[in-house]
Amino acid sequence: MNTTLASTDVMTAVVSRGYGPPESLEITQIPRPAPKAHEVLVRNHASVVTHAVTEARRGPLMARLYFGLTKPKWPVLGTNFAGTVIAISPSVTRFAVGDRVTGINVSDFGAHAEYIVATEDGVIVPTPAGFSDVETVAVFDGSITALPFIRDRARLSAGQSILINGAAGAVGSAAVQLAKHYGANVTAVCSTGNMEAVRALGADHVIDYSAEDFTQARDAYNVVFDSVGKSSFARVRRSLTRDGLYLTTVPSVGILARMLWSAFFGQRKAAILFTGLAKPAEMARNFAYLRELVEQGALVPLISSVHPIEQAAESHRVVETGHKRGSAVITFDTVGGVS
Repeated sequence: MNTTLASTDVMTAVVSRGYGPPESLEITQIPRPAPKAHEVLVRNHASVVTHAVTEARRGPLMARLYFGLTKPKWPVLGTNFAGTVIAISPSVTRFAVGDRVTGINVSDFGAHAEYIVATEDGVIVPTPAGFSDVETVAVFDGSITALPFIRDRARLSAGQSILINGAAGAVGSAAVQLAKHYGANVTAVCSTGNMEAVRALGADHVIDYSAEDFTQARDAYNVVFDSVGKSSFARVRRSLTRDGLYLTTVPSVGILARMLWSAFFGQRKAAILFTGLAKPAEMARNFAYLRELVEQGALVPLISSVHPIEQAAESHRVVETGHKRGSAVITFDTVGGVS
């Protein structure tokens, strides 16, 4: 028997029921979730459209292996959220109604909606002091991906050199700031129009990719981090020091083969990390650590665009240009937290 839901039992969400272009997205009403044991219900004010989200909507072959072969397994897109706790289950002790929080849903998306539930011991923390919800989702957007590359795999330390390709994007801009936090000498590669913004993030040297080919350098960098997948190990190999490391965020048969080959032959290495598949406990620790860096002033957001939920498709288009500066944010009301 069909039951009509009261207005308080529904919410507006961005829904992707089948693979397709940005125009295939639906802005529609769906049932509002309710918190179960150890869960909080968050009135969501902001989220981000990432490359992974556009791939989940678009459905290329590699993406379908994870997101669903014939249609999306998780129709409500989005990972990052920021808002206010409006309800908690009786078992919750870490948060209270009225708390401003931010987090990432690492299991089944759901953040492109007005409400989202999260476990209190999951990837969720109090919103950094003085940050709006828009600023908050942006500052955690690329940094949660960049951190394992910069800190854990590259193990950057003072005096080392790193080149970051795609330094104006969400991941790249976070990588610039993290690399500087660990004391590295940072060379950033971006477009002409983004050079000043990247320099303001702390980059020691900035290369305009339209005017200079960074791969022509020889034995120059301990690490080359391609945050946008526009180069290859073969192209940058000679730019690395003899024991240098090439990192990329974009999976391909080529990088997987190079990663395996370089693990056994040669001193220069190639690697990719699947940070989105990290265990929730590990991601929660990283998220809490990043919050500390944000409050210390070591990380600031870089925002490309802000669109209301009704214009979610436009945010997808911004991301798919491949030239966005920082994060593409979507909002779910006009509250947005404090400035």
